[in-house]
Amino acid sequence: MNKLLIINGPNLNFLGIREKDVYGKEDYDYLLGLIAKKGEETGCRIEVFQTNHEGAIIDRIQDAYSDGTEAIIINPGAFTHYSYAIHDALASVTTIPKIEVHISDITAREEWRRVSVTAPACDKQIYGRGLQGYLDAIDDAILMLK
Repeated sequence: MNKLLIINGPNLNFLGIREKDVYGKEDYDYLLGLIAKKGEETGCRIEVFQTNHEGAIIDRIQDAYSDGTEAIIINPGAFTHYSYAIHDALASVTTIPKIEVHISDITAREEWRRVSVTAPACDKQIYGRGLQGYLDAIDDAILMLK
């Protein structure tokens, strides 16, 4: 049974509340349900961690190094575009495959959203697939672990 960690950064807990035209109408609990169902279907143990705090994301990435986490899926939210600290934390866990996910197409949005400083520390980036991007990332993580 693979152990996956999904990290969601700032404002992801406000899905269904903020910018519905960008992030959709489904709320965060709906996303958690999709992930739980995918875990059951794939036989993976999936932990989801959400925080609005940069340091907590870094701490969780570092904890993943020694807690048996086999792959990390991360949506750093706005930290994507400027957090070199999260980049460095991701880069430090070299034995763990990492996939960056974004609900919206960050390449088609504001100029500042088009650059990800965290993606170079990841093995793959998925964007613009809505919540389905999380499910695709789970499938990709499982393939990476084979």
